Amino acid sequence: MFFVDILETEGLGNRSYLAGGRETAVVVDPPRDAERVVAAAAARGVRIAYVAETHIHNDYVSGGLELARLTGATYLVPAAARVSFARTPIADGETVTVDAGLTLRALATPGHTPHHTSYVLVEDGQEVAAFTGGSLLIGSVGRPDLVEPRLTEQLARAQHASAHRLAAELDDAVRVLPTHGFGSFCSSSQAEGSSSQAEGDAGTIGRERRTNEALARDVDTFVAQLLAGLDDVPAYYVHMGPINAAGPAPVDLTPPKAADGREIAERLAAGEWVVDLRARTAFSEGHVSGTFNFEAEGKLATYLAWLIPWGKPVTLLAEDAAQLAYAQRELARIGIDRPAAAATGDPSAWLRAGDTLRSFPRADFAALEKARERGEKVVVLDVRRNSERAGGHVKGSVHIPVHELHDRAGEVPAGTVWVHCAGGMRAAIAASLLDAAGREVVAVDDGFAAAELAGLTVTGGG
Repeated sequence: MFFVDILETEGLGNRSYLAGGRETAVVVDPPRDAERVVAAAAARGVRIAYVAETHIHNDYVSGGLELARLTGATYLVPAAARVSFARTPIADGETVTVDAGLTLRALATPGHTPHHTSYVLVEDGQEVAAFTGGSLLIGSVGRPDLVEPRLTEQLARAQHASAHRLAAELDDAVRVLPTHGFGSFCSSSQAEGSSSQAEGDAGTIGRERRTNEALARDVDTFVAQLLAGLDDVPAYYVHMGPINAAGPAPVDLTPPKAADGREIAERLAAGEWVVDLRARTAFSEGHVSGTFNFEAEGKLATYLAWLIPWGKPVTLLAEDAAQLAYAQRELARIGIDRPAAAATGDPSAWLRAGDTLRSFPRADFAALEKARERGEKVVVLDVRRNSERAGGHVKGSVHIPVHELHDRAGEVPAGTVWVHCAGGMRAAIAASLLDAAGREVVAVDDGFAAAELAGLTVTGGG
C-alpha cells in the first residue's frame, strides 16, 4: 500500500511530498532544510531512493541537491532544465521504480517554466496521484511570468495545454498534489482548497475538471484573463532560479553571533537592516529606533526578502532563541543564509547606553474615523497590492504597496500617517519603515472590512 506524506512550508505557501511503499520512497520538490525530509522518512521507516524536481524553482531555494547527497538518492531533474551540477535527467514518459509495485512516470507539463515536468504515481498499474508542481494547482495554475517576459504569453498557452493534458490522461480519482498554490505568489490566482484525502474529491482530477479555470475556458480567453490578472512578483524571485540552477550550498542553521546594544546601534548607523521579529503589538509598545518589524509568525521570508536590498546584512532581534531559530530557518529557505548577528530577550537590553525605546500607537478603523471627525490632519496610507485596492479603498487614501514603500517613503504627504493593509501584518511592517524614517505613525491593526462599518467612505477603483 502506498503512502503520501505532505511536508508543508506554510510561510511560503508551498508543499513538498514524501511518497513511497514499504521500503523506499521518492521526495518531490524538497524544501531547503533537507533534514526535515530525512526525519519524515525515518518516521516512516523508509529509504529515500529518489529526489524529484518538477522544475527549477523561482520562489525558494531547493534542498534537492543536498538531500540527494545526504541520502544517496538518485536526483531526478527535468532533462531540459539547464543546471550546473550532476543529476539524472528525466524526460516525458520515462519511469522509475520507487518500490515494489510502485512507479513514478514523468509527464511534460510546460507552462510555469519551459521545462516543467509533473510526475504520476502508479500503484500496480493504476494511477493514484499526480505531483503537479507549478502546473495544475487546486482551482488554478502556476503563473507563467517568472522566467522571461518575452516568454510569458507562450508559456501561458503552454500552461493551458498542460492542464488539459493532465485532465485528459488521468482518471477522475487521481489526486492532484501541487507544490504551489497555498498562499504562494507562484499561483496565477488565489488557489483554494487542499489536496488532503479527508476532503472527499477535493484535490482530484475529477474536481479540477469541474472547477479549474484553465479547464473551463478556451485558450485565448484563458490566456487573456490570466495575463490581465497577474500580480506583482516578489523581488527576491529573480535570485532563486540562478541559485537553484547553480546548485545550492548546504544550509547552515547554526546560531548567529550575539550582538549587544552598541553593535546594534553601529549596524543601524552603517545602513544595515536590523529586524525585530516580535509580534506587532510588542514592537509598537517599545522597540529600538531604526529597526523594522517583520513578525516571525507572519509571512516573514516572503516580505523581508521582498523588501530588503538583496545581499544587505541583516541582524535579527527575537523574543527568545526558539523564535530566532524559526526565523533563521524561514530565511534560509529563500537564500538569506547567515544573519550578520542576533539578539534575544528584553528589548531594553538591545539599547546602547543612554538610548530609550521608541513606540507608536495602534488603532482600528473606528479610531481613524473619529480622528477625521475631530478635524485632525490625517494621512491614510493603504499598503495593499494593486489587485486588492482595485476591490475598494478608503476615499482620499494614498496608495503605496508595502513592497514599494521603502523606496517611496518620501511620497507620503506630511502629517500623522495612519497606515493600513487588509488585516494588520503589512501595516505593521509599513509603520515600522515610516517610524524608522522619523514619521509619526499609527498602525491600523484591523480587518479592511471594518473600514466601511466604521463610517469611512470606501470606494472602488484604483
